[in-house]
Amino acid sequence: MATVTADAPRTALPGFLKQSVVRKLLLLALAAAVLVPLADARWASGSWPGALTVDVSEPLTRVSDWIIDNRDSHPLFIYFLGHISNAVVICVRAVYLVLLAAGWAGVTAAASLVAWRVAGPRLAAGTGVAFLACGFLGMWVPTMQTLALMVVAVLASVAVGVLLGLAAGLSDRLDRMLRPVLDTMQVLPAFAYLLPVVLVFGIGVPAAVLATVVYAAPPMARLTALGLRGADKEVLEAVESLGTTARQRLLTARIPLARKELLLGLNQTIMMALSMAVIASVIGAGGLGDRVYQALASVDVGAALAAGIPIVLLAVVLDRVTGAAGEQLGEEPHPNGRRLWLYALAGTAAVAVAGRLAGRLDWPDAWALNIAEPVNRAVDWMTDHLYSGVPVVGGTADWAAHFTTWVLDPVRDGLLWLPWWSVLLIVAALAWLIGTWRTALTAVLAMAAIGVLGVWKPSLDTLSQVLAAVAVTLVLGFATGIAAARSDRVERLLRPVLDVFQTMPQFVYLIPVVALFGVGRAPAVAAAVVYALPAVVRITTQGLRQVDPAALESSRSLGATPAQQLRQVQLPLARPALLLAVNQGVVLVLAVVIIGGLVGGGALGYEVVAGLARGDLATGLVAGAAIVCLGLMLDRVTQPTDRRAKKGA
Repeated sequence: MATVTADAPRTALPGFLKQSVVRKLLLLALAAAVLVPLADARWASGSWPGALTVDVSEPLTRVSDWIIDNRDSHPLFIYFLGHISNAVVICVRAVYLVLLAAGWAGVTAAASLVAWRVAGPRLAAGTGVAFLACGFLGMWVPTMQTLALMVVAVLASVAVGVLLGLAAGLSDRLDRMLRPVLDTMQVLPAFAYLLPVVLVFGIGVPAAVLATVVYAAPPMARLTALGLRGADKEVLEAVESLGTTARQRLLTARIPLARKELLLGLNQTIMMALSMAVIASVIGAGGLGDRVYQALASVDVGAALAAGIPIVLLAVVLDRVTGAAGEQLGEEPHPNGRRLWLYALAGTAAVAVAGRLAGRLDWPDAWALNIAEPVNRAVDWMTDHLYSGVPVVGGTADWAAHFTTWVLDPVRDGLLWLPWWSVLLIVAALAWLIGTWRTALTAVLAMAAIGVLGVWKPSLDTLSQVLAAVAVTLVLGFATGIAAARSDRVERLLRPVLDVFQTMPQFVYLIPVVALFGVGRAPAVAAAVVYALPAVVRITTQGLRQVDPAALESSRSLGATPAQQLRQVQLPLARPALLLAVNQGVVLVLAVVIIGGLVGGGALGYEVVAGLARGDLATGLVAGAAIVCLGLMLDRVTQPTDRRAKKGA
């Protein structure tokens, strides 16, 4: 009887109260009813109160000055950091000199022969054309500078990532410790990595390489750990039964079984390293990124495009070659594979020696094509004819102005009008509804840290751009993804476009939007939309196509129309994929909105760039910390927690 009495109140609850979301909403309403009047009586204005702000610029300035003053004298720099910096410079310079010594013909032959051995003659021809195009565009030397930095950064990233992945893959405790760190590192915008390394290593190649390593190592670590943990247990037990040691099992079983994940990690690391190496031009990396940065600073779209095309070609070639290598794993090796590699090496050496003997190491100036002038003429024509005054539809500048006036300004003003405590309450509610109380606490603390740092207004400006860009991205992405999921023809047409878009570094997206819309917040949002759209489309398409065919057949047998199947079956069953698309869209949009500070986006991105340009690292570091907090908050608010974790909460 006692048990029945104890269970009676629970069973007597109305049905709707048994849903966790409803209970959370009722608790939030109760908390709001208590806290809102108190907060409104104490802080009625929307701005973050000065009493809750901590001025960190002075201590950061002192730390920055101390580091700058002691770089040449303190033992930490002389015997440790200085050696790292020198080693990076030596390695990058050595690779660069090797590339120059091989000459344009030798480098092109080497890249083409590697592509031929890995992926076949078609990709080899494409690789050769891509490298030759870099020369014809007059960008051979900057391309070699970027490639040298890339080689060193990728090797270091792979080494660091594999070591961390081995630790996480072989130890549950280290896996639990590293997972939140890697999660956080992967959601942070690339700009957030620049200032800390500049503070320690100064502006130049060492800072650029180390920022690239920090940014590109996490995917290698995660996929290495995933491959080791996903190894076939039956194979491992069989190997262990033979009396092998742990080291032998790792080398002969675990690592070979994880080859696909390792190669996928290499592919992701290469792409992220290229993206970061281009962005690192802001801190003195040189190469193609520096050409784009200087051209954008002077709004020279032609020069920016001339440097941007080789970046895209490099990205596509590297992605295709590493992807093809991954697909070949598990296939029977070519019977004369080793001999073919020797032939490829001999052919490369012969071409390089022939180029040196002919005195043709440098790309001939007469072969360079100047596309900057015709592109700038085309941009001038667009400015005169397409920016404004176009009948009926208006011009691109008109669209940008209308989007700023009707969308960006109202969203920003609305966020700034809201009392700061209501913003925290909204963040807490969203994070708790989609996750757990721990998720909500993390998101609120991250948002509160922004106010404490004294950058509440520029952070909300950045947030307004992110929200507007995410809304446009999701509308376009979901619509396109649904169309691709329902039509094989549409998917085939979209696939090559999405492939190219997903391999392009973030920096490159700024070039076409500046040509179309000029500078300002709207172009930054447009670049963010174009950058995030491919990921949203692909995840949406995959999620809808993976819906259980039996569920679709059942609804079809009941007479459901295609539209009803989509609304009542596919979308509900694909909810996890759609939520993942939202999360990825938010993270990718934030990354480019921050970079949009280079083209008039303002807000936190501008603060970082201005801090670097003026040497005011304190201002830049505060903005960088706010970017980190904003990225962490947005990730937590849009990332559903595993149901098992929810039950534990």
